[in-house]
Amino acid sequence: MNILEVSHVTKSFGSNRVINDLSFSVPEHSIFGFIGKNGAGKTTTMKMTLGLLKADAGEIFVNGEKVAFGENATNRYIGYLPDVPEFYGFMTPQEYLKMCGDITGMPGEEVKRKSEELLEVVGLSQAKKRIRGFSRGMKQRLGIAQALLNSPKLLICDEPTSALDPVGRKEILDILHSVREHTTVIFSTHILADVERICDRIAFLHKGCIARSGTLEEIKGLHRSSDIEIEFLEAQDAGRFLGLCRNCVQAEAAKVIVSPNQEEGMAEVLGILAANRIPIRRLEQLDATLEDLFMEVAGK
Repeated sequence: MNILEVSHVTKSFGSNRVINDLSFSVPEHSIFGFIGKNGAGKTTTMKMTLGLLKADAGEIFVNGEKVAFGENATNRYIGYLPDVPEFYGFMTPQEYLKMCGDITGMPGEEVKRKSEELLEVVGLSQAKKRIRGFSRGMKQRLGIAQALLNSPKLLICDEPTSALDPVGRKEILDILHSVREHTTVIFSTHILADVERICDRIAFLHKGCIARSGTLEEIKGLHRSSDIEIEFLEAQDAGRFLGLCRNCVQAEAAKVIVSPNQEEGMAEVLGILAANRIPIRRLEQLDATLEDLFMEVAGK
């Protein structure tokens, strides 16, 4: 079942059309990477999913129920982490989660149990100081705990790692990966390494519509690279090969990248190496990267 379905949605601000006939779906228990340049419309899409912005056309369904602007019926299925979460700095994390639980009408014992459980999951169970003393990464982790407090079917995270250092990014990604057994995660980002690390499905948003979508393997399969990387035992062997092979460049002293034509490909490269008895340390067919695909989409 698809936990989120976006169907032919359009949204304009004045004469600027930000979302243009947008359609995509997110299956349950997936980690869905929503990729696009800054200003591509990722945050606008998320706000329409939350009912905070009204779509000009189209429909959005969460857990099979239609989202209505200004109403929060479907938000009972959603946990949301904005790009810059705000907190009451004078509270402790335990006090903050209790307040959030009270506001949503959760029973006191359930709030206490879930708060303890979630603070353990996000690594803040021993954090007793006031939130004003938290680092950016700690605040992001507390934001995830708050977003998961109502056991949502869909966790939406807007640029959750964009302002974090490498350690903080890893912590957030590890948490998002660990909760996929209990919820579906969708997060918008332009940090492609984060997507490759934890996502199983992705969509490229470009000029307000989906340019590419599918599983990570399917997307990479659309752009198979024919390039070959060869690492030689010695730099002089790389030099010999460069003099014999067309369409190749020296990447490092003993490493060469070959871009053979489609007809000859690997057979041509192997033939040159064998005929001239040139020893190698490693030969690898290079896969397309998300960066390659992103630049291809963004360049349209």
